[in-house]
Amino acid sequence: MLREAGHPVVAIGKSQGEVAGVSIQKEQMHYPDIDTVTLYINPTFQKAYYDYLIQLKPQRIIFNPGTENPELAELAQQAGISTMDACTLVMLRTGQY
Repeated sequence: MLREAGHPVVAIGKSQGEVAGVSIQKEQMHYPDIDTVTLYINPTFQKAYYDYLIQLKPQRIIFNPGTENPELAELAQQAGISTMDACTLVMLRTGQY
């Protein structure tokens, strides 16, 4: 849905693969100008991404249902990154993205 709405997508995860034509990379590469990080991994696995996510300096991080993480949200907010507990797909469908 992100791509259908015209948003470029980069997928990073703990396992390499492909979803809906988007390659999932395991390597935590630097990408300039990231607007939004939308999380789909549970908090147990997020710790390995804390530094990486903060260094990307996105405008916001969306914690999708089941990914809510007050610790990461606090770190992000301290770095000037806004956070929200929301569903990316619902936001896209309702024009709130």
